[in-house]
Amino acid sequence: MAGPRVEVDGSIMEGGGQILRVSTALSCLLGLPLRVQKIRAGRSTPGLRPQHLSGLEMIRDFCDGQLEGAEIGSTEIMFTPEKIKGGVHTADTKTAGSVCLLMQVSMPCALFAACPSELRLKGGTNAEMAPQIDYTAMVFKPIVEKFGFTFNCDIKMRGYYPKGGGEVIIRMSPVKQLNPINLTDRGSVTKIYGRAFVAGVLPFKVAKDMAAAAVRCIRKEIRDLYVNIQPVQEPKDQAFGNGNGIIIIAETSTGCLFAGSSLGKRGVNADKVGIEAAEMLLANLRHGGAVDEYLQDQAKFTVKKSEDEEDASKDAYIIECQGIGMTNPNL
Repeated sequence: MAGPRVEVDGSIMEGGGQILRVSTALSCLLGLPLRVQKIRAGRSTPGLRPQHLSGLEMIRDFCDGQLEGAEIGSTEIMFTPEKIKGGVHTADTKTAGSVCLLMQVSMPCALFAACPSELRLKGGTNAEMAPQIDYTAMVFKPIVEKFGFTFNCDIKMRGYYPKGGGEVIIRMSPVKQLNPINLTDRGSVTKIYGRAFVAGVLPFKVAKDMAAAAVRCIRKEIRDLYVNIQPVQEPKDQAFGNGNGIIIIAETSTGCLFAGSSLGKRGVNADKVGIEAAEMLLANLRHGGAVDEYLQDQAKFTVKKSEDEEDASKDAYIIECQGIGMTNPNL
């Protein structure tokens, strides 16, 4: 006999897939049955899209759960989780739906599973409206590992809009519990590096132009650091379809990481793509915080003004998130 269901209104937050991903993962972790209504109510194509559906099905399989209402276009689902088991799990969006968003829903479950997991995630690796896989590997991974776990991210194939076709394999072992972390000391920027890529039919010159434009833009503001952005032609056997983009990372003396990134679109010249990424990075560095805007938006936080003398002069805030103190019942 299942207990009462947790009811979630899927139109809150940004009214997209994020509320669905977070609530499903928590339902799985806590073993609480869930009903989500008004899924993606505010979007131009409401209800479940292929990438949301494939994520839900993977979580269902992860914990031998039951899932009702799970079909394309559905605006309501019911999910009843059971015990989380590890092992190999596949999610295939069959579109350019983001593998990084599939990771968001599945990683918490893998961390609190009974044994190690291998997540085979298929879709877009470098797609709009989602982190690029390079951000996941170069920024999210080293910072999230401070919580006391490690994961391996193997990019088998890159996939772009509109076809997708990418594949990433995530391997991780469960933990008993996560450690709290404190990221408040920003330090000074010591390194700036990145990669500008082209794949498929796009000429290598596009990668070089994106990189050069980004370097010029950063040099206007940061003159004393060597900016190392590698232009890359993705090997034919490691990229499906055509795409181009750039990610630039700034690293600080205390190990903080910030990023700026951009993807090419048809008809947008390469310089513009490079400059957009550079300006995003510079904006993230200007605000003086210890994480960039894309790392800090992933849970519920309290925000209070810093009492630190040094910080008082520069309008700094401490952003805190209280975890649920989850311990792994399966270990």
